[in-house]
Amino acid sequence: MLIAPASDTTAGKGSGEPKPLLPIGNLAPFFLVTSLFFLWAIPNNLNDILIRQFMKSFSLTRFQGGLVQSAFYMGYFLLAIPAALLMRRAGYKAGILTGLLLFATGTFLFWPAAIVGQYWFFLLALFVMASGLSFLETASNPFIAQIGASESSERRLNFSQAFNPLGAITGAGVGTIFILSGVELTKSQVAARIANNTYAAYLRTETLRVVAPYIVLGLIALVLAAFIWQTKFPVIQSEHEGDADDHGHIRDLFRQRHFVLAILAQFLYVGAQVGTWSYFIQYVQDYTHQPEKIAGYFLVGTLAAFGVGRFSSSWLMQFIPAGRLMGSYALINILLLVIAIAHPGWIGLWCVFGTSLFMSVMFPTIFALGLKGLGANTKIGGSMLVMAIVGGAILTPIMGLISEKTGSIAAAYLIPLIGYVVVALYAFFGSKPRRISF
Repeated sequence: MLIAPASDTTAGKGSGEPKPLLPIGNLAPFFLVTSLFFLWAIPNNLNDILIRQFMKSFSLTRFQGGLVQSAFYMGYFLLAIPAALLMRRAGYKAGILTGLLLFATGTFLFWPAAIVGQYWFFLLALFVMASGLSFLETASNPFIAQIGASESSERRLNFSQAFNPLGAITGAGVGTIFILSGVELTKSQVAARIANNTYAAYLRTETLRVVAPYIVLGLIALVLAAFIWQTKFPVIQSEHEGDADDHGHIRDLFRQRHFVLAILAQFLYVGAQVGTWSYFIQYVQDYTHQPEKIAGYFLVGTLAAFGVGRFSSSWLMQFIPAGRLMGSYALINILLLVIAIAHPGWIGLWCVFGTSLFMSVMFPTIFALGLKGLGANTKIGGSMLVMAIVGGAILTPIMGLISEKTGSIAAAYLIPLIGYVVVALYAFFGSKPRRISF
């Protein structure tokens, strides 16, 4: 059963009927919110292009380039709790609208950042953008999980999250075509341009290439905000928590073992995902000696594999429990990364490429399993799971440092490997709801 009646946001409970995926009367808000999963994936994956572009246009080290992800995911981390507090008072719709406006503001800051030509200004713009995305993710993930039957929440969230890799492919494709110029100067060419006083103009041209895609993204966000403003949203049960006697308590969250472990698993998973893609272009170039444009197209390809994984996993969860499927995929990724680290080159490239297919199930499944049974604490719990995205801010620069210290991008992929080990342990042993006594 795909669709349930509008009034039944917990359809299928206590019955032997198949659990519905979508509530028919709420299809408009469901699909509008699902479109946000597509939207926020675009800047997330433009970051992978920005790292390469800023390393070139600002002459950055790999560690300094990794600060793109740090600025971005710190926005997620710092704004998640304020987003949850706003939504406890005003509901999911208010959180989504606030997020879209903040996101648009950040994208428009790319223009003055390019004019000033300072790396820190771009990092500020990325932080503001991500602050808006923190609102969007804090609102959208639990909204989708709760808009229908609790029993089908993992499937429903995987379905909506399946549009995320389509946005990721779009972001990587737009970045490869419109941001990466394909002009890679040798040391002698740089010296010649410096001697001719043309190097500064080259760097400025490279910097200005990033502006147009972000301005377009900001305009799209404002259009979506207008549609959402005009659409009636359903009242999700947990939205009553601001008026109920029991508002929930953060200390109760830390008595839920499956929730605490979900935060750890999400932190390491996001670090694994972001780090894998952030240095994928560099891995391709270092070990197969392909130009940046070709490496960019490989990135688009691995994101396409991610999309295939998202759509297929939503279907597979009809037959395989979500935790078991995620654990099996984590074990496969452990094997693939062992090969990629031990045998860098074309074999290693295809192994890293393949991890995207199997990582696809992890974020929405960890999120949905972590929210199980939280009741009045659902919004705060959801915000803390979004805060775990800070793993991308912390672990990506660490990968850059490992690469610099060892002289090997392959060695840096030990960080994602550790992440998948923890995800596998969570899937098989830590995801069942269980209270901790203390």
